[in-house]
Amino acid sequence: MLKPEYIEETYRKLGGEGLLLVSRSKAKRRPNAMTIGWAFLGRFWDEPFFVVAVRKSRYTHRCIEETGDFTVNVPGRGMEGALRFCGSHSGRDHDKFKEAGIRSGKAKKVSSPVVLGSSIVYECRVAYKANIAPKSLPKSVLNGIYPDRDFHTLYFGEVVACYRGPRA
Repeated sequence: MLKPEYIEETYRKLGGEGLLLVSRSKAKRRPNAMTIGWAFLGRFWDEPFFVVAVRKSRYTHRCIEETGDFTVNVPGRGMEGALRFCGSHSGRDHDKFKEAGIRSGKAKKVSSPVVLGSSIVYECRVAYKANIAPKSLPKSVLNGIYPDRDFHTLYFGEVVACYRGPRA
């Protein structure tokens, strides 16, 4: 399922402009996208996993808590503006898909949608989550990354589907 060429492309984009983490609100029933630049893709418990870090203050955190799933979308060509918008605006206040010109599609196995035009899509179900423990962090990380003490939750998403993204 995790093809080496998918992993290579995913990490290249992750280290560059980022990826789009997509969830949805049960209340608003609309998709929400967040640009991410930190994540892990690999194997846990003999299964493929995508681990994403989401701060508790983020709207995406609430959406993932409500649905228990998410998609990770590797952006295709021409999605740089959407990545910038989704990384600087909150889904609480904005319909990011509408305002950034992103089109959503139905996922194959999870309730969160996919981004049409993505080069690769990972559909993930939350199997485990862990909150960052501030006591275990070096002072440089605590003060540099978490000056406001807005800590991440790590969501371990089992990859239940992985494929070339649908066209826009």
